[in-house]
Amino acid sequence: MKPEDIIELQPPKLGPMENIFVPAILAGLGTTIMHLFKSVGGNTRTMQYPEERREDMPVLEGGMDIQKYRGVHRLNRDEQGRVKCVACYMCATACPAHCIHIVGDAAPWADREKYPIKFDIDELRCIYCGMCEEACPVDAIELTYEYDIVGLTRQEMVFDKEKLLAMYDKTAARKPM
Repeated sequence: MKPEDIIELQPPKLGPMENIFVPAILAGLGTTIMHLFKSVGGNTRTMQYPEERREDMPVLEGGMDIQKYRGVHRLNRDEQGRVKCVACYMCATACPAHCIHIVGDAAPWADREKYPIKFDIDELRCIYCGMCEEACPVDAIELTYEYDIVGLTRQEMVFDKEKLLAMYDKTAARKPM
């Protein structure tokens, strides 16, 4: 490396007010006060659940749609009513929470090699990031708008293949995300 290729960087000199972070604190307080006055005007995103539901909320000013949220998963069906998944394990690999567990087997159909004999998603462990949906090459897994699921035990919140297909049957009429 040549000496002329080296660039020496010097930190910027801070004034006495900047050393005690007063301008940064005042800028943060200004942002907080600005958001406070916006929410007083009735244009807030806070809702009183369960009295108010997301489905009943109007579209906010500026065209921002609050229906952009992720609910529980579903496994989609193909045209013949079979599970669309080809057991490629891409969703389980992409999942940062490691909540998807698949066991694949040879498919009895000629149009694919494998299909899942077991497909489980632990909804309590899931962070609803949508990485599984993005990773799926055949659009077999999808996040729905259903968010009000209840389970009294951990095992009730582990959705197996039948439960995920039942969620598809329940939400198929509603437009996907």
